[in-house]
Amino acid sequence: MIVLSVDSSSSSATVALVSNSSVVSEINITDKKQHSEILMTMIDSVLKLSDLSINDIDGYVVSKGPGSFTGLRIGMATIKGLSLGSKKPIISISNLDGLAYNVITHNGIICPIMDALRGNVYTALYKNVSGRLERLTDYMILSIEELITRFKEESDSVLFVGDGTEKHLETLKTSLNNALFSPPHLNYARASTLGLLGINLLENGICDEKDTAPFYLRKSQAEREYDKKMGLD
Repeated sequence: MIVLSVDSSSSSATVALVSNSSVVSEINITDKKQHSEILMTMIDSVLKLSDLSINDIDGYVVSKGPGSFTGLRIGMATIKGLSLGSKKPIISISNLDGLAYNVITHNGIICPIMDALRGNVYTALYKNVSGRLERLTDYMILSIEELITRFKEESDSVLFVGDGTEKHLETLKTSLNNALFSPPHLNYARASTLGLLGINLLENGICDEKDTAPFYLRKSQAEREYDKKMGLD
């Protein structure tokens, strides 16, 4: 099985081809260009570099969030269009799952954190259970202070991974004695990681419905401003 995987949930755009639980090829770009300008070009490039065409793709994997509202919509719309056009299955994976899978060999608690602005982070907690990634909590949006409080009494080491780690590194270091930090190159969800998670589901017949949509964990800026104007916040 060959799957095409895409993540455009952050400032990085990443596209990969995964086959039989191995990475065939991958392109990662962190640039100020809009994802809408480069995503299809990246997909075309990764196919050409692998001597494949879109007709060779057996399924699709896409990040479902959380992250950039615009980026998630672009990635989801692009992959849904390819999936519907080819009548091939699609599976959406949280990029928090992808970040945790980057460091699955850690034996303590794995805590991916993505910057959610205003001192908040998107997060969930995971553990490696016999080589399988197990999520321990719901997906959450917390202030960095709330997150630190959760770990004050934790005896296990906690490995932080994600772009929120870089932003809040000093605060986490000074507040927690059991904190560990992933190397910088693992702090971004990669299409190859999502693809490896997704291909196992697709091979077992697990896929999304046609109306699959991103999840954001928070309202958009426009929605928050409207709620504030109407006195609903």
